[in-house]
Amino acid sequence: MQLDRLQKIIAHAGFASRREAEAMIREGRVTVNGRVVTALGTKADADRDHIKVDGKLITRAETHRYILLYKPREVTSTVNDPEGRKTVVDLVKGVRERIYPVGRLDYQSEGLLLLTNDGDLAFKVSHPKHGSVKTYHVKVRGIPDERIVGKLERGITIDGKRTVPCEIQRMKTTGRSTGRGEDEGNSWYEVRLREGRNQQIRKMFKAVGHPVSKLRRVAIGPISDPKLTPGSWRELTKHEVKMLATMQEAPKAKPKPKRVVRAAGASRKKGAPEARTTRGKTTRKKAAPPKRQARRAR
Repeated sequence: MQLDRLQKIIAHAGFASRREAEAMIREGRVTVNGRVVTALGTKADADRDHIKVDGKLITRAETHRYILLYKPREVTSTVNDPEGRKTVVDLVKGVRERIYPVGRLDYQSEGLLLLTNDGDLAFKVSHPKHGSVKTYHVKVRGIPDERIVGKLERGITIDGKRTVPCEIQRMKTTGRSTGRGEDEGNSWYEVRLREGRNQQIRKMFKAVGHPVSKLRRVAIGPISDPKLTPGSWRELTKHEVKMLATMQEAPKAKPKPKRVVRAAGASRKKGAPEARTTRGKTTRKKAAPPKRQARRAR
């Protein structure tokens, strides 16, 4: 007899990711041998116990599927949509296994999305601590200066919570800055993000006055494919699955130090002694006396 946590069994069966399975348990949607279970620490035997989710009997997934999809705009990153809109699962034809999207892209965004029935891998890819960096190409209105970009990289507070430090690199700019606080043009950035909060990139740039007009995810961890077009998909290779499965836990990102800008005329002259502050008084090191030139031998 092998006992496993319920959320792990549900994830292995391909019903949902592990985090989604935990929510199902807390909501009382899971039964074991006819009894409702709400405790996350509950264990069961997938081969012997009758485990149901929303009344459906759990069975072990026969084959794991790993699909890389290019999600077009105006498609939901869900299995079902109560409003009847097209979902990412609708785009993947001919797949018999019960797959679901790992993470999400908002309705107006496009780009790469992973779908699978492997709950363990889905958890690893979606959880920030495993170092799965998502890379985006983002078009924003206006031309943010370096100070604003640095602020976003170090982290800002949105929805009452501070964002994790990220990497932002300017790709190109169209138009020009008027110098009057109004920019005529747009800027493209590559944004590398470890966390995936709801519409995070859009909210970050909107908070600094440069709303996003286009957003495209171009990589999930080490996985990318510039050949995929909106609505197309392919299976991951064994090597790609292994790369995702063996990602190491990410070190904590250190925020970039603020850049110190000297006031005009405040730069120290070359060779000038450095000032030192002691108990509120500013003293200056004495300059070393010039070295005597050696006498020439007669």
